[in-house]
Amino acid sequence: MPLSPEALFVLGGVSQYAGASIAVRLFDTVRPATVAWLRVVGGALALVLVTGRATVRGWDRRTLALAGGFGVATALMNLFIYLAFARLDLGKAVAIEFVGPIVVAAVATRTGRNAAALAMAVGGVVLLSRIDFDPVGTAYVLLASAMWATYIVTGHRVARLDRGLGGLAVGLLVGSVAIAPFAAPGFGDLAASPVSVPLCLLVGVLSTGIAYGIDQSVMRRASARRFAVMQALLPVIAAVMGALVLSQVPRPIEAIGIAAILVAVAFQTRDG
Repeated sequence: MPLSPEALFVLGGVSQYAGASIAVRLFDTVRPATVAWLRVVGGALALVLVTGRATVRGWDRRTLALAGGFGVATALMNLFIYLAFARLDLGKAVAIEFVGPIVVAAVATRTGRNAAALAMAVGGVVLLSRIDFDPVGTAYVLLASAMWATYIVTGHRVARLDRGLGGLAVGLLVGSVAIAPFAAPGFGDLAASPVSVPLCLLVGVLSTGIAYGIDQSVMRRASARRFAVMQALLPVIAAVMGALVLSQVPRPIEAIGIAAILVAVAFQTRDG
């Protein structure tokens, strides 16, 4: 019996934040931007191995540009969120990351429900930000949030190109080139700690290859709105993984802030 899109999405989320937990532990020896780059590279290589020759066959300029744009947005999202993870707890950062998509929905639909959702999300962010406020970390999260909104929009288009995982693989290869300059200063860290390279590539397999591969499967089976509803599970999964693996247990006020953002996501996604 095939798994439902929701069950697949949870598996992808666990894989994504298991990889993120490994990445955070690597930040002591390798710069976050370099870990993010290797995550994208590792995910791309894993997908190329799976798709084989289908990755490079039959591309035209339009489909390549679409996959490339998706890949750049994905790579930048990974870069910014890893820079944020170096400063903020996983659950807190992922919750704040939701603000961008909620703002876009509120502006696009201009309904009372989405206005209320936006106000609640902002309130949740204020609660989270009052504790150990890190303006740089918050700025990185908001940049990742903008890329996340782009990822959702372009990801559905790539999923419908009928290229399978090949479209994701090509996009990630393009994205890895785009963020390579940000990663380059940390290449010396890899030389000083060679064992970090396979661990970073493992992060890529878990957080990009498996997680985004599952996302593509879910996107083909679910509407954009249904997929957006599923996204509300991510802060919960991130908070649980952060607590289990990194001992990042949310304080009560942080739990309230995360809950406010989750309710805001539920409000926003119910508005047809």
